[in-house]
Amino acid sequence: MAATNKTELLEVSEKEFAKLERLIAAITNEQAIQQDEDATSIKDVVAHRAHWIGLFLGWYSDGQAGKPVYFPAKGYKWNDLKRYNSELRLQQKDMGWDAAVSALQDGNAKLMQFIQSHSNSGLYDGPMQGANNNWTTGRWAEAAGPSHFRSAAKYIRARLRSM
Repeated sequence: MAATNKTELLEVSEKEFAKLERLIAAITNEQAIQQDEDATSIKDVVAHRAHWIGLFLGWYSDGQAGKPVYFPAKGYKWNDLKRYNSELRLQQKDMGWDAAVSALQDGNAKLMQFIQSHSNSGLYDGPMQGANNNWTTGRWAEAAGPSHFRSAAKYIRARLRSM
């Protein structure tokens, strides 16, 4: 169930990031870069989650500035996600495991600062500006952070079991 206020959003964000951080703490570089049958690695998934936090923060900033907001990114539609994510993996191919973990930690810190700096009404009273849907800023933040952390942890646990 999605958070409906700032307190719940902070709690779920902290909880899901802590779980993911504990999970990735013991992963070796060799485990992190081993690709699955879809040519995706744990490192790719972690770097992807860090990138999407940045996308969210950019969407919010552009919407607040009255600029066009491109979901998920300029030149892509939601049905292009497979292509977008594949191209993102290519862009991040030279990123190492430590850099991916650091990017995730930095992204989470920025997301938490973003949430903490906004009021409950700023997060949940009405749709996010520029989003062209009914999702609140808080719901978008949850999708970029704790929801993504949860899905990353699920993927990582499955990958570790298969190794």
